[in-house]
Amino acid sequence: MLHHLDLYVKDLPKQKAFWSQFLKALGYQEYQNWDTGISWKKENFYFVISIGDGKMIETPYVKGGIGLNHVAFATETKKQVDTLRKQIPSFGGTLLYDDEYPFAGGPHHYALYFQDPEGMKMELVAIES
Repeated sequence: MLHHLDLYVKDLPKQKAFWSQFLKALGYQEYQNWDTGISWKKENFYFVISIGDGKMIETPYVKGGIGLNHVAFATETKKQVDTLRKQIPSFGGTLLYDDEYPFAGGPHHYALYFQDPEGMKMELVAIES
């Protein structure tokens, strides 16, 4: 079980708008809020976005590059994945592999792939059998 995930972002207001809507749809509640960041919590896990310390090297998310590839969230139902597929663009995200939806990850993997407003690859997986 992960304890928390902390993601540095460039545009806090834009990312806050996206993540607030997305995480609320998954049942997360706002946990902490400060000038340079915000966190949301669900059960024993919390997710943080914050502005870096100014010493960060700006490197865009590059497919196949060194570092985190993507973050995958689980949801209970396929219906919730379908609902969020319709909502992600209005939150400011970009759908990926939409022509292969919902089986871009394989015939038994019901998932939505998308990017947050700054290009971080995300996945939402239905865990119902």
